[in-house]
Amino acid sequence: MRVHIVAVGRLRAGPERNLIDDYLTRFDRTGRALALGPANVIEVEDKKNAGMGAEAALLEKAIPNGALICIMDERGKVMTSPDFADQLGGWRDQGRQDIAFVIGGADGLDPAFRAKADAALSFGKMVWPHMLVRVMLSEQLYRAASILSGSPYHRA
Repeated sequence: MRVHIVAVGRLRAGPERNLIDDYLTRFDRTGRALALGPANVIEVEDKKNAGMGAEAALLEKAIPNGALICIMDERGKVMTSPDFADQLGGWRDQGRQDIAFVIGGADGLDPAFRAKADAALSFGKMVWPHMLVRVMLSEQLYRAASILSGSPYHRA
């Protein structure tokens, strides 16, 4: 199952990019034997600043056809890492070929786009900077693959 992190905004070189690259490389290595991955980041940018509707249109174009859409949203479901691993494994076992984790822009996701999502995930009631959400999601993908593989990386 291919994993796509589809996000509004461009991430420049720096510590966040380094962390994302590191965790997604680890995810790819660990997930390969589990039929998880590869993972990639797709960035879209509304250069005209036309708002959430324009961002939603760009996001929809960037998401692979038939992909399960899981939005990252403060109103989404809060899960433990083992529950997230089970969810990811479940989507894989259902035969999903692609999953797109979608991260909106500074104003969030357009309500009409949110309504089309198959799932919504939250990292808690606090709002996180979008660049950090990418890092946290990348780490949780690696952690999920580690949990599913029986690796000792996750200690509860």
